[in-house]
Amino acid sequence: MTSQEVKDIFHAGLWKQNPGIVQLLGLCPLLAISSSVVNALSLGLATTLVMTLSGATVATIREFIPNEARIPVYVLLIAVLVTIVQFLMNAYVHSLYLVLGIFIPLIVTNCIVLARAESFASKNTAAASALDGIAMGLGLTAVLVLLGAIREVFGHGTLLSGIDLVFGEAAKSLVITVIPDYHGFLLAVLPPGAFIVLGLLIALRNWLSLRAEAKTRTTATSAVASQAA
Repeated sequence: MTSQEVKDIFHAGLWKQNPGIVQLLGLCPLLAISSSVVNALSLGLATTLVMTLSGATVATIREFIPNEARIPVYVLLIAVLVTIVQFLMNAYVHSLYLVLGIFIPLIVTNCIVLARAESFASKNTAAASALDGIAMGLGLTAVLVLLGAIREVFGHGTLLSGIDLVFGEAAKSLVITVIPDYHGFLLAVLPPGAFIVLGLLIALRNWLSLRAEAKTRTTATSAVASQAA
């Protein structure tokens, strides 16, 4: 795999085909669990791990899977990987596991995980598929974290609330109070607030993309005009 191919995979996952703000896949956990940075980051990393392992595994065994049975096999494989992640979180970060609750097993039904197995891993090498899983997972995680940060600041006036669920009681000192003596904004914490913030992020991404395309066209036109002169 060339460096340009690696660059294209990460550009697609993080920006061009970002599953959170471009493909709009997996919106259920995106909107439900992104009420804080810690929750959003935890679920995002768990999804990234599942996508990476499922992509690499599907690409490795794709030649041995009958075409007619590929989707049930992919779902079964993803379910096994999610169960392993669920057991690991239950064992090592039990408090966080209880907070995330049903959204960990729901990774099995996340459209983006199955979509990448079907559209990319079934047609590419294991290394490329693993990179695609990392890139798509990090793209989704970035949107989750940004959404969680905005909702937590406006909803509670803090950042990193709940970090003690991962690192223990001593980590409570890492919680950042952004707005002192803040009494909270309920709409930011509720699902309607998540929809509003996600809509703003999608609008911002589209504006930046259109601006970049316009700049590219202007540069190309100027270059052609210079050559003609």
